Amino acid sequence: MPVEIRMPRLGWTMEEGAFGEWLKPDGADVAPGDPLFTVEGDKATQEVEAFDAGILHIPPDGPQPGQVLPVGARLGYILQPGEALPSPGGHRPDAIVPQVQIEEQSAALAPTQPSIEKGMRTLQAISPRARRVADELGVDWTQLAGSGRTGRIVERDVRAAAQAAAQTISQDAVQQGDKLRVSPLAQRVAAAAGIDLADVAAQHPGARIQRDQVEAAIAARSAAAPEIADSETADERLPVTRLRHLIAQRMLESAQTTAAVTLTSEADATALVALREQIKAAFTPRGWDVPSYTDLLIKLTALALQEHPRLNATWQGDEIILHGAVHLGLAVDTEPGLVAPVVRDAQAKSVRQIAGETRALVEQAQANRLGPDDLRGGTFTLTNLGMYSVDFFTPLINLPQCAILGVGRIAQKPAVYQGQVVPRSMLALSLTFDHRVVDGAPAARFLDTVRQFVETPALWMMG
Repeated sequence: MPVEIRMPRLGWTMEEGAFGEWLKPDGADVAPGDPLFTVEGDKATQEVEAFDAGILHIPPDGPQPGQVLPVGARLGYILQPGEALPSPGGHRPDAIVPQVQIEEQSAALAPTQPSIEKGMRTLQAISPRARRVADELGVDWTQLAGSGRTGRIVERDVRAAAQAAAQTISQDAVQQGDKLRVSPLAQRVAAAAGIDLADVAAQHPGARIQRDQVEAAIAARSAAAPEIADSETADERLPVTRLRHLIAQRMLESAQTTAAVTLTSEADATALVALREQIKAAFTPRGWDVPSYTDLLIKLTALALQEHPRLNATWQGDEIILHGAVHLGLAVDTEPGLVAPVVRDAQAKSVRQIAGETRALVEQAQANRLGPDDLRGGTFTLTNLGMYSVDFFTPLINLPQCAILGVGRIAQKPAVYQGQVVPRSMLALSLTFDHRVVDGAPAARFLDTVRQFVETPALWMMG
């Protein structure tokens, strides 16, 4: 019988997604595990793989690139040879299926590495790392010869193929459209903005050009544009991306639905600065990731949250959930917009572990490679604007969490220390909390604990 292709749920909080594009044309043969279409969900774009074999049928009134559809909406069908569409013959892109079916298909559509035939090759013929690199660089690994043991495709084979493909990119390829791998949506955005796709491709050798990369090129061109003479000004119109829509929706919802209160404090971070210098001196010769001040504050904040569990909580309608583990979200500035990947079980990890994890998460965020699992499940958020010489500010709560800690700069200031006025490294802290969930006094006690931990960091990190 015909298999319905539906909008999957890519995250626990996802209720709708923006359809990206079909990765196969109407009438194409489909095998399990083949990339089928892309979806922009909660702050992440993912390729969705087929879970059945057959022939792809894209209805005439099927989804358009950028169209926002609810989870469970029908997108198309996978048919067997000679099989007709369900009767009454019709396709309703807004038709919703039962929730249990949505969850089953969402699990089936998640990116996997199944052991299935793909032409004459199987996924065991390529190493997991090489498969990830091939996906990132847009290399069709099924056409490669492996140089690993037993003929297995390894990372060097994929990178060599990507480099060879990059050398074939030229302006003629753009004009002829026979060598450049560009999504239809990216082509439309580039054409509307007058962006040369050959220049974009040169920045991403071997990769399939997506809309985000074109938008980054538009932003870079605007930043480099010369000033207009004679005091003339020109307006610039930027498309509102799915991520920007989501950020606007979440921030507005936070401002309108929470009873937000912000408390500020200033901590003497002189000992914290000295501790980081000691760690840097010890870690650098060993080639270990040197923790940033943010990494140290993640650890200290997680320890403080264990002593004040009312701040490590989420608002869930009729109940407040106090979480046993600290899954700490870190606000990261990226070209498309703000994201908050999660450091899980931060209270149980060493500073060295946190440093390695945050470095990887930040790199993935800036490369737009975060998955839904990297963004979901946070219980508290930390945002650091100290590198921009910001002192105190009012961060917005990351729903459904009940609090967020804003970190300002560490600045040398005169302070009273042991009865004398001396220069000390002072750190600005701003805590915004939801007064529906927790009252002012418990929130103030938590902020004061963070201050104490910052002023004597080595004492608390010993545990």
